[in-house]
Amino acid sequence: MAVHPLPPRRTSAPETPDPPAYDRRRAWLILAMVVAFMMINYADKSVLGLAAVPLMDELTIDKSTYGLISSSFYVLFSVSGLVVGLLSARWSTRTMLLVMAALWAVAQLPALVATVPALVAGRLLLGAAEGPAASMSMHTLYGWFPPGRRGMPSALQIGGAALGTAVAAPVLTWFIVNLGWRSAFVALAITSAAWCLVWYAVGKDGPYSAAAQRSAAGAAPASGTPETPGAGERNGTRPTAEAPAPPLSRLLLSGTVVGSVLSAFGSHWALAVSSAWLPVYLQTQLDLTASTASVAVSAVSVLSLLLLLSVPALVDRRKRHGRAGRAADGIAQGAAVLVSGAALALLPFAEQRAAQLALVAVAFAAHAVAIPLHYVTTAAVVPAARRGPVFGVVAATGTLPGMFVPYLTGHLVDGAASEATGYAIAFLLSAAVMAVCGAVAMLAIRPDRDARALGGEG
Repeated sequence: MAVHPLPPRRTSAPETPDPPAYDRRRAWLILAMVVAFMMINYADKSVLGLAAVPLMDELTIDKSTYGLISSSFYVLFSVSGLVVGLLSARWSTRTMLLVMAALWAVAQLPALVATVPALVAGRLLLGAAEGPAASMSMHTLYGWFPPGRRGMPSALQIGGAALGTAVAAPVLTWFIVNLGWRSAFVALAITSAAWCLVWYAVGKDGPYSAAAQRSAAGAAPASGTPETPGAGERNGTRPTAEAPAPPLSRLLLSGTVVGSVLSAFGSHWALAVSSAWLPVYLQTQLDLTASTASVAVSAVSVLSLLLLLSVPALVDRRKRHGRAGRAADGIAQGAAVLVSGAALALLPFAEQRAAQLALVAVAFAAHAVAIPLHYVTTAAVVPAARRGPVFGVVAATGTLPGMFVPYLTGHLVDGAASEATGYAIAFLLSAAVMAVCGAVAMLAIRPDRDARALGGEG
């Protein structure tokens, strides 16, 4: 009897999970909460500058001391952003945002004591609680929006900052003028507490978060292991399970991440000057009243918001139509910083009021475009499992100017022959730094190249 060999046993490759479905309604609800979160965040930042003139008068402090109080906000800002970013793979983003906002409410209360040590203590706590806010709220959004849909949400998240300043400037100034400068801090404490209650009810981690992807793929380890299927789709394919996530150091030293950090550094340099000194400059150098200065600050924020809603959307559109490249990435954010720096360099030499206000608007608005784009380009080259830690490092280094720029500006103004000369020196120094940062960003950022090398989402 002939013995027929058994047919070879068919083995099938393990099935790759389908990418998670995009829940548009829930994603945009989370986006709305994140925008409100960022509005409160930047109102918290701007309140000290808006209250600076009556505060300095009441406490009889000089500009260097006020600059020191303002800079104290950033002493723990970068450190906390770094630490929370590195630990974010283990923590729920829902919980992180809830704890941050609760601490914001507590941090406003030392202003009621109205002494320099109390103000410094409050700003230290506020800075520690706000340090991870931008990166972790962006990380939260990227858990709800897939690649290719992140440009506009990123712009709206940063737009929340501009909108927060635009709304806060007249509203908080009304409190300051009519109820005293302390009342503005109390109003912000109440607002942060109210946000916490709503977020507790609706906040949730998204399906594109690293934790959700590990769960869907069968619990892949958090680091040093292959990315979960569906986490890094690019060019219509999924990454293979054999490709491990690159080490953090390699990601941070890529040209795109370095260029993105520098564009953020230049942008935050201008932001540190404006949040601490723009209201003071408008009142003491351009002779605007407190109410008129608040309207000017709002106008700057509205211009920022318009740019944030248009430029990143244009970048997204170019990418969806296959026209991504240097113009859609590095050139856009680098040029934004360069344009702001150029306007800041011209400001001390302008004599007409209209020209001065126009340069103020461009100098302190155009740079904002770099902030959402630097997250987009960073996310493009970083696998999802590494995104939280890399965002934390990028945010910590990009925001370093806030630690010393407000004090440095106050010191330059106090030490100059006149206040006008001091502001001119500070603005020219800021413009030089921003020019270098913008130029390097334009040259170094290459998301397509670095995504291929690092296994990013592209």
